[in-house]
Amino acid sequence: MLSQLPTLQKLIRQLQRVPYLASKNVYRVAAHFLHADQRQIEALCQAIMDAKEHIHHCKRCFNWTEQGELCSLCSSVKRDSSVVCVVETWHDVWALENVGDYQGLYHVLGGALCPLEGIGPDKLTIKPLLERIESESIQEIIFATNPTPEGEATASYIHSKMKHYPIHVSRLASGVPTGASLEFMDRVTLSRALQGRRPF
Repeated sequence: MLSQLPTLQKLIRQLQRVPYLASKNVYRVAAHFLHADQRQIEALCQAIMDAKEHIHHCKRCFNWTEQGELCSLCSSVKRDSSVVCVVETWHDVWALENVGDYQGLYHVLGGALCPLEGIGPDKLTIKPLLERIESESIQEIIFATNPTPEGEATASYIHSKMKHYPIHVSRLASGVPTGASLEFMDRVTLSRALQGRRPF
């Protein structure tokens, strides 16, 4: 039947390229767009194009920003620049910021090491992190990578590269359950994990 609807086929193929969109939902999303008002579709497309044009990575921490080279956290004089929390993604930054307890800076790796998916150290922002440690007055690195095999391997790899630096290294406490993602955790769990961080 789809062969008789080439335009719908094209839409579905594009939706199938969107990561994290379950295949069973692709047809529902396509139907939603087909039923939506023309102005809603135009507004969505414009929002995507605007985001693509204006949002870019912070030159320091690789979080998203659209105000100059540095994000609002890195450019804030109220943040403690001697402490850097290393996370996998930008939504991990948001999860930790929602807790409200942490006042240091961040470094977004852009993912975790996963050789099976072709993600090696060169695909992450590990080198810029080491350069920050070399050039900035950082006293503590907090590893807040996800408690998954990939997250643990990433933290261990980075730790092995910074052993010669006189810097305190800690890890989120066990309040973070194994196999969980930071973005889905509640504020109390994240707060306890930050407060009870342990040596790496």
